[in-house]
Amino acid sequence: IRAITRGDGETGEDVTQNIRTLRSIPLKLKKDFPILEVRGEVLIFKKDFAQLNEDQQEEGKATFANPRNAAAGTIRQLDPKITAERPLKFFGYAFGEYQGLKFKTHQEFETILQDLGFPIALEQTKLCKNIDEVIKFYHEVEKKRPSLPFDIDGIVIKVNSLGLQEELGLVARSPRWATAAKFKPEQSTTVVEDIIVQVGRTGALTPVAIMKPVKVGGVTVTNATLHNEEEIQRKDVRPGDTVVIQRAGDVIPEIVNVVLEKRPKNSKPFVMKRQCPVCGEKAHRMEEEVVLRCINPFCQAVVKESIKHFVGRRAMNIDKLGDRWVESFVDRGLVQTFSDLYKITRDQILEFERQGEKSADNLISNIEKSKQTTLPKFIFALGIRYVGEQTAKLLADHFRDIQGLLDATLEELINVREVGPKVAESIVEWTGDKRRRKEVQELLKVGIKFGESKVSLGKQLAGKTFLITGTLPVKRGDAQALIESYGGQLVSSVSKKLSYLVVGDDPGSKLEKAETLGVTILDWDGLQKLIAK
Repeated sequence: IRAITRGDGETGEDVTQNIRTLRSIPLKLKKDFPILEVRGEVLIFKKDFAQLNEDQQEEGKATFANPRNAAAGTIRQLDPKITAERPLKFFGYAFGEYQGLKFKTHQEFETILQDLGFPIALEQTKLCKNIDEVIKFYHEVEKKRPSLPFDIDGIVIKVNSLGLQEELGLVARSPRWATAAKFKPEQSTTVVEDIIVQVGRTGALTPVAIMKPVKVGGVTVTNATLHNEEEIQRKDVRPGDTVVIQRAGDVIPEIVNVVLEKRPKNSKPFVMKRQCPVCGEKAHRMEEEVVLRCINPFCQAVVKESIKHFVGRRAMNIDKLGDRWVESFVDRGLVQTFSDLYKITRDQILEFERQGEKSADNLISNIEKSKQTTLPKFIFALGIRYVGEQTAKLLADHFRDIQGLLDATLEELINVREVGPKVAESIVEWTGDKRRRKEVQELLKVGIKFGESKVSLGKQLAGKTFLITGTLPVKRGDAQALIESYGGQLVSSVSKKLSYLVVGDDPGSKLEKAETLGVTILDWDGLQKLIAK
């Protein structure tokens, strides 16, 4: 019916026509279900990738850097015919929504998927009885890694029991019942040509090594972050040094160490200046921090990085407004604040070189479309230090509107679930700035509106905290959504402050602790009766 990329975890891209061309995915299942959402990975095998690049060369087209990029680009092709010509494969490995299926373990689900016609990587899967078996399997796969038909960077360890998976739950977008164990990353050697200092949206000054291009794990690497002054001193990285680099987690380039015997004789240690390289203002080191920061809110680098964060997919999600546009708008003086984005005109966009009317219209339309957002996304977009997506959701659930957050005291913020003194102090510092408060009001004036991020059915459970343990007759996520829709708050552990423990089958140790502390225990029927009251 539909094929969608995972996107930001909530909103993805519809790639149905492209995925329909994959022979490894059945167009019709061997059995019908009311709902079945299969999650998996689209990839290109090593031998197929080599052939694809050979074909590209013969046709005079650009070759691909690695199978991962080739697969990702192919899935998002506008023309399904191009996708059909590429050697994409699919492996299913997880489920989303489902009805009409019964299984108690992850292994059972994989068997069902295979019976329905989906490819499963069963040869690379093993049910382990204890952690020693897991470690043994990890080393076995690591040895097989070069001979596997596809590239991998590690294994994923999952709890097999669905009941235990629900008991463990999720943290933001990550499950507590699964974890990745990565293999040692591939390493290469190159030369540091220069060390520059970049300025982030929080004013952090980050030294970055500019290196001679080198291939690491199939990707060409030219830059590697050196994090901070202490890290440079610890590793003693200098311009001209020969260094060993790797991609941490096979993703982020990092310098492992310096090859000292190859260091130039006239080499001098790199010293970070105590001023911002962009605006020239004095840099400060906050108490208990190792990072130097530019505290000038009007620094062009800080402005640019803040706006890049604001327009990002997980924040205001202004499609097609990438880094280049942001830098061009700021450089031309068209944008200095978030609200300036919503005042840009079509004619101003057309003044840029090689800018067509259709793309200008699309950009204006996308900016306009972003005005309809949710409160959590808006709070996250503001770029308050230490306030990530999950914290933004908790703040939105607690205060319900942006003015409530702006007026919140330190004490009120500390009382928000999972918000500690460090985060609360950062929020108070941000909301205490008159210019920032004025900017929020300006954003509301230009038309930013918040839709409901969660369905609200009433306030029957307002002021009460809940924790779920064991297997309920409904999915845990549905039960949590029901509690929140009636104003209840979910917590992650049992304490005296817990109002209710909702118990299903096989509840575990949380039930014993709750009984010891005198916490009220509810079953599923009891929760529904409580709401009905």
